[in-house]
Amino acid sequence: MMMTDTKTRTRPAAVTLTPAAEARVAKLMASAPEGAIGVKLSTPRRGCSGLAYSVDYVTEADRFDEKIETPGGTFYIDGASVLYLIGSVMDWVEDDFAAGFVFENPNAKGACGCGESFTV
Repeated sequence: MMMTDTKTRTRPAAVTLTPAAEARVAKLMASAPEGAIGVKLSTPRRGCSGLAYSVDYVTEADRFDEKIETPGGTFYIDGASVLYLIGSVMDWVEDDFAAGFVFENPNAKGACGCGESFTV
């Protein structure tokens, strides 16, 4: 007789957000346009290397999106992009000249010279 395990195993999120990234999501959600339910990360095709990181407000969840609850709001990862992002760390970095999300992606095999896009 075979017994089945009734425990559900939670898998780790595809992307880890640093505290600075979570704080930025909270700030974005605090000033989000009406109807926004969260912030979504996707990897559209663009740039000289093929894929880019894009972070935008989202008004409805797609059933294939991965959902990460953060203290400041819901963070979504585009279902079609998860494969390119597994194991990545997303950070928010600010200095005197620029501010933006920065990604440490173990799946990226290369990036363009300007840092706007990557290849897997």
